Amino acid sequence: MDTKHAVTRQAYAKINLGLDVVGRLANGYHEVRMIMQNVKICDTLTFSPAAADEIIITTDKSELPAGEDNLIYKAVMLLRELSGDTSGVRIHLEKRIPIAAGMAGGSADAAATLLGVNELLGLGIPREVLQEKSVRIGADVPYCVLGRTALSEGIGEILTPVASPPQAYLVVAKPAINVSTPVVYRKLDSRDRYDHPDIDGMLDALERQDLQGITDRLGNVLELVTISDYPVIAQIKEILLAKGAMGALMSGSGPSVFGIFEQEVAAKQAYDALVKATFAGQVFLTEFINSDE
Repeated sequence: MDTKHAVTRQAYAKINLGLDVVGRLANGYHEVRMIMQNVKICDTLTFSPAAADEIIITTDKSELPAGEDNLIYKAVMLLRELSGDTSGVRIHLEKRIPIAAGMAGGSADAAATLLGVNELLGLGIPREVLQEKSVRIGADVPYCVLGRTALSEGIGEILTPVASPPQAYLVVAKPAINVSTPVVYRKLDSRDRYDHPDIDGMLDALERQDLQGITDRLGNVLELVTISDYPVIAQIKEILLAKGAMGALMSGSGPSVFGIFEQEVAAKQAYDALVKATFAGQVFLTEFINSDE
């Protein structure tokens, strides 16, 4: 390998503006229709050469696994399989995306690794190929490779880029609880029926750049389950809405909740209120971003 420089990439968190479960496949996976969007909360990954075929992962968060169970490690192994290049890499992760938060933090890190190591080693694997193959690491990884507003279908791997929302301010809060995604889906399966979010209406509102139309259609079927088990999620939504959020929603299977604000001053007041309330362990003031830009 003659590439001796280091490569740094940002891994952006995602939220779901809409999340619907439309079926279940024979293999047990759920079919979804989701509107995925990046926000400016990000991890930073630095990639540099290492000896022989070593994969060295370091992080500023001791609770994260640094071995074969880490999605970063799985991403390097996928690159080796696709390219045949087993050059050693050293990867340092600075973690800011909340862990186990429904914001695809691990998937975002895996996607950044696919792109960063591909660049570091000069592998030349097209982004489209990385997007297609990365579903083997996790259902959210293809979206994180794409890195822009998208309709996500199938188990999350069928992606259609769509219009991005207009400028807005977001407050994101993660309560100090952990939610099991498999348990949430099992409990959803046990329900006879539930209301489905208006994904098509959301797509139309995005196309029209209608922020009110977008916030009116925020919806996540998994909220039904998670809120009943963890009332703090409803408490966070109530504070966001009381402080002027145009809409508020749980992201993914939770427990993170976001509120969308037209005015930055209102968003800052909501941020301050949630920090003061103390039942949200981590609170962020952020904005939408497309990481492919």
